[in-house]
Amino acid sequence: MLVRLSPPLFVLIWSTGWIVAKLAAPHADPLTFLVLRYVGAIALLAPLAFALGAAWPRGRAAWGAAMLSGVLLHGVYLGGVWWAVAHGVPAGVSALIAALQPLFTAIAAGPLLGERLDAKRWVGVAIGFAGVAAVVAPKLASPGDVAGLGWPLAINVVAMVAVTAATLHQKRALAGADLRTLAPVQYLGALLVTAPAALLFEDLRIDWTIETVAALAWSVVVLSIAAIMLMLFMIKRGEVSRMAALIYLVPPTATAQAFLMFGETLSPVQLGGMALAAVGVVLAAGAPRATPASAEGCIAAIGSEGEDGGHNERRPA
Repeated sequence: MLVRLSPPLFVLIWSTGWIVAKLAAPHADPLTFLVLRYVGAIALLAPLAFALGAAWPRGRAAWGAAMLSGVLLHGVYLGGVWWAVAHGVPAGVSALIAALQPLFTAIAAGPLLGERLDAKRWVGVAIGFAGVAAVVAPKLASPGDVAGLGWPLAINVVAMVAVTAATLHQKRALAGADLRTLAPVQYLGALLVTAPAALLFEDLRIDWTIETVAALAWSVVVLSIAAIMLMLFMIKRGEVSRMAALIYLVPPTATAQAFLMFGETLSPVQLGGMALAAVGVVLAAGAPRATPASAEGCIAAIGSEGEDGGHNERRPA
């Protein structure tokens, strides 16, 4: 039973990343909150990796590659998403923008990795962007909305581009990395850039409310620990491909959760655009064969090795 339930359970957990960001936003500066999350995740994951006897990166080059992955995947991606949500981007819209990552990866894989994009996948790219336009356009319908959400939406897009870069970097430089040790090293890389950014650009505000504590506990224990354990379980049981086929349900799942918790709504046109974008992503990404790079919800098509039962799949955040 757990084997069959693990993929939808992972998707459900994955989609809560935006809900946690929205929950914490009134009570903590986004980068300051993420610094605490990274510290907590390292404090739990590093001893766990040692206890399990996992192989750590060898040499400065391997450590540098893993930490660069963390800078892109957590420092820029998570930092950008959390900042965007804290500055008014609806959770469902932010999740949809992140879900476009396979489109950008498909486009970039041609010149960078020599992978050809056939006509079907180009059609998928066009459909995907059309769907996103239908979702975002009503949010930018008036000059006031453009002034208020223009920068947060742009930062959200930059975050998605960063996870695209992380995807391509991991495919080229981190093949065979052990998921159990890659996670804390990535968090270390993110911490080294996020902490200075928080010191420079934020007031380091943390209000220790029930919401703050709950959001931090969920981020560290569920998104950083339980998600990794569930990912390892799916790799061992050969369920990663089935999970990847359900990943396109993340944006509507996050939208439904945001409606239930915060009253966020999307119009019928926006919901239709979300469905259209999902179709485009499916076409552009091709057959689902990749594992996610971030349990916060980035749909990262990373790794083409398949499910071999080892630990060479990429990690959730």
